[in-house]
Amino acid sequence: MKPILKTLLILFALSLPTQRLDAQIYAKLNGLYALVGVINPAVEFTVSPKSTFQTEIVFSPWKYVNDHGVDKPMKFGILMTEYRRYFKQHNTGWYVGANVGMMAFKMSKPTFAGGKLGLQDRYSKGYGLMFGVCGGYEYRFADRWLLDVYFGWAYMASWYNGYNLDGTVQWHPHRRDEPEHPDPFNGSGEWLPNKIGVSIGLMIFNPDKHRKKR
Repeated sequence: MKPILKTLLILFALSLPTQRLDAQIYAKLNGLYALVGVINPAVEFTVSPKSTFQTEIVFSPWKYVNDHGVDKPMKFGILMTEYRRYFKQHNTGWYVGANVGMMAFKMSKPTFAGGKLGLQDRYSKGYGLMFGVCGGYEYRFADRWLLDVYFGWAYMASWYNGYNLDGTVQWHPHRRDEPEHPDPFNGSGEWLPNKIGVSIGLMIFNPDKHRKKR
């Protein structure tokens, strides 16, 4: 198993609120990310009649992606926890939320120029933190299924080394204040979308049915 994925799974398991044995639980998978080969499972627990807590991981297994005939790194992993507040009741209708996450990456940053989406002709390798907000809508259908549509925006702080596509280190990255001696370590902070998706959820635990069986 890839080290970054193994670490994410361990942190994911540790972040689950295991003490909430009376919580309704949905396991979800982001179908939008799955279309491009990115893995994004999540588990959502009820906290109160109008709020939930969600833990999720995002993992891109792609060592490289092709950008206009050039292979560029696109491997990253994210662990995120999120509090959601629903306007009607948990897992029903519109909601807003706040999230915090950590990430590790080896990837070329996306660019948007001339109306076209592309990737930088270099890549960064490092780690970061994010603090964001989100909004979405959940629709429950059948007995145990739901559809979750959402979008999030976050402040992302990251620290990394920059590399040329041939793997050589960029010793003089663009910075506001240049150090006295060459140093590849760099950092950035910016507001960017941190999540978007259409997830399918399955209820894997219903406390009401569990109590009836007892």
